[in-house]
Amino acid sequence: MKALGCSTTTTTLLSLLLLLLIFSATALSDHEASSIARRQLLALPENGDLPDDYEFDVNTNATFPNPRLRRAYIALQAWRRAIFSDPFNTTGDWVGPNVCSYTGVFCSKALDEPNLDVVAGVDLNHADIAGYLPVELGLLTDVAVFHLNSNRFCGIVPRSLSRLHLLHELDLSNNRFVGPFPKVVLGMPALKYLDIRFNDFEGRIPSELFEKDLDAIFVNDNRFTSRIPDNLGESPASVVVLANNRLGGIGAMGGTLDEIILLNNGLSGCLPAEVGLLGNATVVDAGSNALTGVLPRSLSGLARVEELDLSRNFLTGFVSERLCKLPSLANFTGKLRRAAGFEVGRGVRRCEQLLARAAEAEVAQGVRADRGTAC
Repeated sequence: MKALGCSTTTTTLLSLLLLLLIFSATALSDHEASSIARRQLLALPENGDLPDDYEFDVNTNATFPNPRLRRAYIALQAWRRAIFSDPFNTTGDWVGPNVCSYTGVFCSKALDEPNLDVVAGVDLNHADIAGYLPVELGLLTDVAVFHLNSNRFCGIVPRSLSRLHLLHELDLSNNRFVGPFPKVVLGMPALKYLDIRFNDFEGRIPSELFEKDLDAIFVNDNRFTSRIPDNLGESPASVVVLANNRLGGIGAMGGTLDEIILLNNGLSGCLPAEVGLLGNATVVDAGSNALTGVLPRSLSGLARVEELDLSRNFLTGFVSERLCKLPSLANFTGKLRRAAGFEVGRGVRRCEQLLARAAEAEVAQGVRADRGTAC
C-alpha cells in the first residue's frame, strides 16, 4: 500500500510539473510582448492607415471568385505573417485562396450584392495566439463580427479598422493591447457591441463613446484614469462596465441602463441623487470605491434593481425602509461606516435584519443612524 501511495504522489507531481512546463512555453513574457509591439510599429505606414489603392499594389498569383475575397486574402495573409505564436495551430490552414475554409473565418452573401460571397466574420476566441493587428485588416470591409477574446495580441489597434463600416460586434477583450482608448471605434457606424476589457489601454475615456448608438460597453480592467464623462447617462447602452480602472467622478445617470458597474475605480465624493434615475437598472455596483456621505433618498427610485452593491465605501447614515422594500431587490451588499454599520448579502428579506442592526448600532454607539455626512 505504501508503494502504491508513493507512485500516486510521484505521478501527481510529474503531472503538475508538466502543466507548469506547458504554461511556461505558451506564456508571453514582457520582452516578447514588447518585441511584437516593435514589429507592429515598424510595419505601420506613417499615418497608421492604408493607401486607397493598396490592394492593387499587392501581387497574388491566385485567382478569386470576386475582388472582395481577394482583399480578404491579402488581409488574412498579412495577419498570418504578424503572428508570433499559435500554440493550437489555429491558423495552420490559412493557406491558399479559399479564405472561406480558413479556421475562424466565416463567409456569407454580401448585403449589397447577394450574388457575392464575402468574409463576414472572424472568430478566434480562446486561440491563445500572440501577435499584432496589421493595417491590412482594414481590407475586411464586409466583416460584421470580429472576436479575439482571450489571446495574446499586443500593440495598438490600427486606424485602418475605421474602414469596417459594417462591423456590428468588436471583442478585443483579454489581450495585451496598449495605448490610448482606440478612437477608431468611434468612427464605426454600425457598431453595437464593444468589449475591450482586460487590456492595458490608458488615459481618458472619451465622452464621444457615450454618444454612440451602442447596446453594450465593456471597458473594465484597463488603465484608464480620467473622470467618468458627464454624458454617461445619455448613452443608449443597456450595459456599461467601467470597473477596475482609476476613474474619477461618477457621471450623470440615465434611464436606459440595465447594468452599471463602477466597481473599484477609486471614485470619491457623494453618491449623486441622479442615481435614482436608473429606473430600468437591474444591477448597480459601485463597491470598493471611496464614496462618502449619506445614501440619497432617490435610491428608492431603482424600481427594477435586483442587485445593489455599495460595499467597501465610506458611506454613512441609514437605509430607508423604502429602499428595503424595492420590489425586485434580491441582493443588497454594503457597509455603512462611522454610524449604523451594516453588511448584507445573500438576499434582503425586505431589510428587516438590516434595519434591526441599524437600530441596535444606534443604541450601542450613541449615534443617530439617520444622520450622516451631508453631501
